[in-house]
Amino acid sequence: MKAALRLKPITSILIIYLFCGVLRALEYMLLRTDQTIFGEAFVHKLGGILTLILAMQHLGFSWCDIGLAKKSAVKKVVYGLLLGAVSFTAAYGIEFFLLVINGNAPSLQGYVTGYALSANRGNQTGLLFFTICVLGNIINVVMEEGVFRGLFIKLAERRYAFAKSVLISSALFGLWHIAAPVRSLLDGEMHITQAAVTALILVFITGIAGVKFCLLTRLSGSLWMPMADHFFNNTIINILHVITDSGADIMQVVRISVAQTLSFILVLLIYWKTGARYKQTFRG
Repeated sequence: MKAALRLKPITSILIIYLFCGVLRALEYMLLRTDQTIFGEAFVHKLGGILTLILAMQHLGFSWCDIGLAKKSAVKKVVYGLLLGAVSFTAAYGIEFFLLVINGNAPSLQGYVTGYALSANRGNQTGLLFFTICVLGNIINVVMEEGVFRGLFIKLAERRYAFAKSVLISSALFGLWHIAAPVRSLLDGEMHITQAAVTALILVFITGIAGVKFCLLTRLSGSLWMPMADHFFNNTIINILHVITDSGADIMQVVRISVAQTLSFILVLLIYWKTGARYKQTFRG
């Protein structure tokens, strides 16, 4: 790892990415913790956090250097949670409207599931499961934001402009999410065409989300706001469900797409209007 980080920034990024990707593949294919009581593939995320810490120590980066300064942290977390709440409130409202005009009678129910491509798994209402869900999503956002928006952007900006750094980070973040359709293909749950289409859609959607998180990073000068928004997005999908006679979350894809589209447009407008593109990415 140390030798890798002495290389060019893009080479270092790719080696770290591949190392984390191997951990992800091993967990998805062997441990499969997201299919257990935990409902989240968290082991490789803990490995990713450890990798992040070791890389930072070797490079001489502090937490402040990758966007985790203590200054205004609480305020930025609140803003991130508010962005997620506004986007998903609108998305749930649009979903309810579409269901009602199509003759359904939707209602909201709170319980814990693990996100899956075919259908969310589980239906747990105990406090323990809500706690596991929250902790799992905290681990998730610390790893993904710390690595993709913190470390990767910091390294990429040593050589490239912010726009190109965003493209590198977001492309890798999109590819990061093909693990689920690949596993479904290998398990026989999807045929190759279905898996390929699903993978392409996931790469595109999560890549765009990655761009939004990058913009939030520069807009706020830290990782706190994208971490909070990312956390809200993941957690609300796990715990707040729309129930109809046809089943649970039958329009979940629409809900997520609407929320992410609205959120992205809002962030882009604020980013452009405030002149954030002229600022430094990480501002302690």
